[in-house]
Amino acid sequence: MTLTTPDEKPPAAGPTTPSAPSNPSAFSSYSAPSSPSPLTPLGLLTILLGASLSSIDFFIVNVALPSIERDLHASPATLEMVVAGYAVAYAVLLVLGGRLGDTYGRRKLFLWGVAAFGLTSLACGLAPGAWWLVGARMAQGAASALMLPQVLATIHATTRGERRARAVALYGSVSGLGVVLGQVLGGVLVAADLGGTGWRMAFLVNVPVAVAALLCAVRSVPDSRAEQPRRGDLGGTLLLGSALTALLLPLSEGRATGWPLWSILLLAAAPLLGWAFAAVERRAEDTGGSPLLPPSLLREPGVRLGLALGLPVFIGFSGWMFVSAVTLQQGLGYGALKAGLTLVPMGLTQVAASMLAPRVAARLGGRAMTVAALVHGSGLVVLALTVLWVPWSSLTPLALAPGLALCGLGQGVELALYYRIVLAAVPAARAGAGSGLAATVQQSCLAVGVATVGSLFLSLIPALGMRRAFTAVLGVQLAGLLGLALLGLRLPRRLS
Repeated sequence: MTLTTPDEKPPAAGPTTPSAPSNPSAFSSYSAPSSPSPLTPLGLLTILLGASLSSIDFFIVNVALPSIERDLHASPATLEMVVAGYAVAYAVLLVLGGRLGDTYGRRKLFLWGVAAFGLTSLACGLAPGAWWLVGARMAQGAASALMLPQVLATIHATTRGERRARAVALYGSVSGLGVVLGQVLGGVLVAADLGGTGWRMAFLVNVPVAVAALLCAVRSVPDSRAEQPRRGDLGGTLLLGSALTALLLPLSEGRATGWPLWSILLLAAAPLLGWAFAAVERRAEDTGGSPLLPPSLLREPGVRLGLALGLPVFIGFSGWMFVSAVTLQQGLGYGALKAGLTLVPMGLTQVAASMLAPRVAARLGGRAMTVAALVHGSGLVVLALTVLWVPWSSLTPLALAPGLALCGLGQGVELALYYRIVLAAVPAARAGAGSGLAATVQQSCLAVGVATVGSLFLSLIPALGMRRAFTAVLGVQLAGLLGLALLGLRLPRRLS
């Protein structure tokens, strides 16, 4: 989706394909200098290559989790932090990353972000222990927050008309393909065990790609920046990060450690920190400042409804990715490659559905979200019945494919509609702030999904076994999708 400033006409519509954790949309004010250099095909390829790094890496790590657990003797709760830590850092810093690009130049921030992503990937691949890996993953999320906001901002500032529409469509396709490529590439790299690297190659492979993107970007990516960049919101950034950490750390580690006092105190502090964040943001807006997430946007009924739609979508998606990785490899004994290939039907149908989502929305309007949720839910039902009725030892990728394909169809439309619905309710003059709010909620929900759904799954295994724990989690996700279907009925018949 392309965002416009009030004095600019929108480009021709093109298909969009948002994907979990790498669709930053537009985080900056998009007031570009008067005459930035045009974006060349090589420049477009370069920034799309950078954008693909974050998307693919998210899915690679899911396939590598069981190997990480064995090699680093990591607890299941620590594995949750390997996934959630990345999403938290990204969620907290992505709006700040966009504003830094506005101020200091998007090309410069893209270069710094790509370089940092390569270095943090190296740190992940060389991690001597589990908590080192968690810290490196958080640094990787911070690097993505520097890099990703610059991609669509650069496209917007340096292209026009049909060229912009094609560039945005290519961006969406690259992001969507990360679902498939991440799973397959992760499985291939872990299974190949090149030079005895095992799971480490899933991170180390980013290093030469980052170097290539960096070298190309120096020569081919034009610079642009905002004429009147907004100030950063350091207080809001710190409070949001503290609130998310206070919530997610005990949810991930508390159960495994017997809920010690520190975990209870952190959970009690989380709502207080959230209240402090809201107060600081309110004050910043009332005094003419530049809040990280403007509270007045939440007073728009359409914005609140759109954000509510995102809760079951993203919490369920990230929880599913974590749970399925553990179930396929530890429960069913699949190797990394087989586990990655098992999820290919879901990835392929998700990409196809997201490309068709604009047409579906044009025909069904807001009801498209309800239909997508019901299709997704039917996929979960098919998966649950398959897991319960087919002997555990006979559960093959082919047996799981029908349910996974249905899940992908629903997810593709849900993800594509989320930004469209939220941003349609945001005044045009505040499009940058609205997209930042939508993306921050998305990334926060991805982290919460791993911590909550993942913890529920792990806590049920001792009592129910992995088969029934897996189906129980599918039931929880199905309940969320039914809520999503009901919310979809409140959407307008025609989506703008």
